[in-house]
Amino acid sequence: MSNLAEAAVADTRNRLIQAAREAFMEEGYRASVDGIAARAGVAKQTLYNHFPSKEELFSESVGLVSAAIMVTLDGRTDDVRATLLHFGTAFRQKVHGGEGLALFRTLMAEAARFPTLAQAFFAKGPEQTTARLGDFLGRAMAAGRLLQDDPRFAAEMLVGMLHGIDHFRRLSNNTQLPEALEKARIEKIVDCFLRAYNPNH
Repeated sequence: MSNLAEAAVADTRNRLIQAAREAFMEEGYRASVDGIAARAGVAKQTLYNHFPSKEELFSESVGLVSAAIMVTLDGRTDDVRATLLHFGTAFRQKVHGGEGLALFRTLMAEAARFPTLAQAFFAKGPEQTTARLGDFLGRAMAAGRLLQDDPRFAAEMLVGMLHGIDHFRRLSNNTQLPEALEKARIEKIVDCFLRAYNPNH
């Protein structure tokens, strides 16, 4: 396949994923494959050439939400606090933002009927994010910047702290904290975590 053909295939795939994200946000999982294909400007068969099922398309949409969070964990562990603040900000913006809330509501509405959908969401979203965070924390522990412990448990704890009651608050009344308060809350959470894993205890 030529470079131009590969670029065209990648462009079509990206347009399909973006169209699916928009459709799932607006209509939930009931969004039709026909409607998603129309949004992307392609035939339904083209969609199926890229994604064998609507479940797989939804899974890819979820994966993109987590991808932007995980990239903040790339790089060295010289400044653990700065990296975790960056991660915490990206995480909460995605998970507590309009798109994250819409995808979560869609998933919860369909999880009982489509358990594989829930499993795909967990694998592409929370599982990947937590695993990447655990890798970062493990490197920081190995470098002596954090207390030696199970990095996976530490990652799950930090994700829980960042997620917590604020997610339910956003789901129930859609109230977003003012920017200054949101920043201060993330700093408090990260600093509390770092006190627990201070290597000089």
